[in-house]
Amino acid sequence: MIQAVLLFALGLLLLIKGGDWFVDGATGLAHRFHVPELIIGATVVSIGTTLPEVMVSAQSALTGHGEIAYGNAIGSIICNTALIAAITVSLRPGPVDTKSLKTPVCFFFVSAAVYCVAAYLLGDFSRPLGLIMLAIFIIYMVITVRQGFQNPNVPDEAEHQEEEGKSNSLGKDLVLLVIGAALIAVGANLLVENGTLIAQALGVPESVIALTFVALGTSLPELVTAITSLVKGHGALSLGNVIGANIFNLVLVSGVSVTLAPFEVPCSSVLFGHNASLVMEIPVMLAVMALLTLPALARKKLSRWQGILLLAIYAAFCVVQFTM
Repeated sequence: MIQAVLLFALGLLLLIKGGDWFVDGATGLAHRFHVPELIIGATVVSIGTTLPEVMVSAQSALTGHGEIAYGNAIGSIICNTALIAAITVSLRPGPVDTKSLKTPVCFFFVSAAVYCVAAYLLGDFSRPLGLIMLAIFIIYMVITVRQGFQNPNVPDEAEHQEEEGKSNSLGKDLVLLVIGAALIAVGANLLVENGTLIAQALGVPESVIALTFVALGTSLPELVTAITSLVKGHGALSLGNVIGANIFNLVLVSGVSVTLAPFEVPCSSVLFGHNASLVMEIPVMLAVMALLTLPALARKKLSRWQGILLLAIYAAFCVVQFTM
């Protein structure tokens, strides 16, 4: 147990430093190519911070633990939205670039519709479905990157000179991005493995571990990136990262897992006589994303009440998970 706690702490330190370097590299690239930070957050940063979910879910599916792969994807989306984005919005609400936000939001709900068809109508996640999810991921990346370069942020002359004076070389930005992503992945892996060991020692069920401990552990990169982005004044990067990571959890994380090892919809607990995942977990996932994004698109800004309400939903969700 002492070794698990020490490795858990080491993982946390790696996450913090990796998040710092990762954000510096990502924002450096955004400024260098005049790409909106929300776009960088929804693509490059999201891929880096979603790596832990990909690794954990793929390994879980291959070893016959489809329940963890399934629960990790849904739990990570709920955690990303109702905890990480909620913290960001609660601390620093503000205007959003709806033009940049529309594409990620549309892709999320299209991906969620495909996911719901598999869960509610088919009852299983087949290999062809996994390939469809991966195809959606590729299409999303192509469209988002094209939009980013077609609608660049062009700073005025004073801002341009200030950026030039502060910016790193392209090579340094790329090195910071890669090393930061590596530290985040290793740190998250240490936290998940040792956090799960500690949870198991306390007698916590596997389904609850997947939806809470594993989901929170693999979402820590997003949390670290969100907090680091806020501290450095890059709120758009944080929001883009969360929404992009949610899309990747549905189409990349689940797509890789299902393609490698198809599995049926797990039923670890029952609520109101039905599979708890279908009655509560997927509806909560859709509800928190709608609560975060739809008012922002309609009002062109995020409000503190959204963050507070999302945090309350996440707290209630965790309480229900541990009492079922």
